[in-house]
Formats: sequence, C-alpha cells, structure tokens
Amino acid sequence: MTVFLIWVIAFVLIGYFTNKRWENGFSDSLDKMLPEVLKTHGENRLVWVGSLAVLGATTLVRPVDVLLVSILIGIIALVVAKLAGWAAGKAAH
Repeated sequence: MTVFLIWVIAFVLIGYFTNKRWENGFSDSLDKMLPEVLKTHGENRLVWVGSLAVLGATTLVRPVDVLLVSILIGIIALVVAKLAGWAAGKAAH
C-alpha cells in the first residue's frame, strides 16, 4: 500500500508540474526530442502529461523494472530490425 501511495503522489506532482509548465517551454522541449511523427506542436496536452506522469512515477517507484523493460524492448527492436533487413535481402533476390 505504501508503494501505491508513493506512486500516486509522484503521479499527481509530476502531472501537475508538467501541466503547469506546458506553455512555458515544456512542449517546445518535448518537440525537440521527438521525431516529426510524434511532435506535439502544443496539442495533445492531456495525453502527454498523463503519459509522462505515469512513466515518471513508475521510474521513481520501480526503477529497476523500468530499466529491464527498456532493455527488453531494445533487444526486441534490434531482433525485429535484423529480421526485417534479412527478409528484405531475401525478397530482393
């Protein structure tokens, strides 16, 4: 129960401060880091605030889990990219 309460408090605080700073440059900073397809252009505030609050709170409460999931996603993406390259090479012949 304590971990849940810490997560909720972190979620609320991160969400509040992200929402508060959205117009003062947070949206622009986010746009600089994202590829063109994911750029916010100042829109979708609630979606980005909510997702950043969930990621931030989860990273604060369970950092090892987030790290392991990130590594796993990276390995899966690498395997998919290698398989796609291999399949594209086979299709060209």
